[in-house]
Amino acid sequence: MPIMPVTDSMFLLAESREHPMHVGGLQLFELPEGAGPDYVNDFHKQLLSLADVRPLFRRRPRGPVGTVGQFAWVNDDHLDLEHHVRLSGLPRPGRVRELLELTSRLHGYLLDRHRPLWEFTMMDGLQGNRFATYTKVHHSLLDGVSALRLMQASLSEDPSDMTVRPPWSPRVRTDVFDTKREDDGFDPVRAVTEFLNEIRGAGSAATRVVNEVFREQSATLSFQAPRSMFNVAITGARRFAAQGWPLDRIKAVVRAAGVTLNDVMLAMCSGALRKYLLDLGALPDRPLVAAIPMSLRAGEGFGGNAIGLILCNLATTEADAGDRLAAIHDSMLKGKQFYHGMSRLQILALSAVPLIPLGIGMIPGMVKVAPPAFNVLISNVPGPRKPLYWNGARMQGVYPLSIPYEGQALNITVTSYAGSLEFGLTGCRGTVPHLQRLLGLLDESLEELEKAVSY
Repeated sequence: MPIMPVTDSMFLLAESREHPMHVGGLQLFELPEGAGPDYVNDFHKQLLSLADVRPLFRRRPRGPVGTVGQFAWVNDDHLDLEHHVRLSGLPRPGRVRELLELTSRLHGYLLDRHRPLWEFTMMDGLQGNRFATYTKVHHSLLDGVSALRLMQASLSEDPSDMTVRPPWSPRVRTDVFDTKREDDGFDPVRAVTEFLNEIRGAGSAATRVVNEVFREQSATLSFQAPRSMFNVAITGARRFAAQGWPLDRIKAVVRAAGVTLNDVMLAMCSGALRKYLLDLGALPDRPLVAAIPMSLRAGEGFGGNAIGLILCNLATTEADAGDRLAAIHDSMLKGKQFYHGMSRLQILALSAVPLIPLGIGMIPGMVKVAPPAFNVLISNVPGPRKPLYWNGARMQGVYPLSIPYEGQALNITVTSYAGSLEFGLTGCRGTVPHLQRLLGLLDESLEELEKAVSY
């Protein structure tokens, strides 16, 4: 009976009908040459025949909701693969619009806690000789980095490789989640000593950070974010929008401005959010603050969560795109300097401070009175650089879906793939109107940045 780390169990504890806690991914594939009209249906049947399932994908919470089951895993020895691996047909005419509408609906309902917490849906009938897949996994099992790693490991760079298996079914049975091996050599006294040393180090690190901030005012802190239309109570209904931009365009801005690719991505989001809020008459008179998750993994396997958090001033009060980019670059530099020299546990402990309002927000009515620690979550997860194939079908694009939280109605997650930067925008359907419009504003924001650095 593996015990869940606190960073995993908190996603189960925080979940409710209004607050699903799963992440997802939408993948678009080109049908291979010579594929017939039953290709997707036959492919689905083939997937159902793969009975070998990774240990990670056989885990479910032990016991019913509201018990110790939210702190321990148990293996499901009677996994029903037909429940987890599904086939859906897109309504005609099968445009991207219909694809995003179906994906939004699928992303809005809860996973069944009496089963392993994942689902996979194949979508047939997409225009342009294509099909799509939507993968949905509870955040207690996977964070965005490990999910993308697992997807990448499940595909092939060789279009002639016809032995590719889906993420839940490894080519060779692995024991990376075998509890006996995890317990080998475990020394409880040493573990407690190391934990106490880490906590003691986190306290001194926190003191150093607080002293530095109040002495030099050198970074964006929690609770400096203004109230915005995104920082309200949400429902469980979701809306999803997605689009990709050529990495070459973005890298040209990076070179011209002497900043990072992540800075330019954040500046694109800043410009788009500024215009979006201006159009709605809802732009705060103080700059929006974004929470930027950073992976703390170091060559680990799949599963679990290892995420720190940087707060970034998005400079949405600045009208000039170049000024916004410079402010974002400066804010991110100072945020990274805070964590320099700290251990992973120390970073996790300090990163938890801005997340406190998310927990408080789960208490009914508290979102209205508790100040937001930040206004929007923006994640950037590096993806595969080369085109990938699934048994001859070329993956055309991959778009991440993430979690809007209570008091955080919009989540922007970005990944890179084969020369493209892919944006996935997940919002509360009842709170973030005209979400699709943000895609056009992202494009306008990139054009503004190109002009700002060209002189």
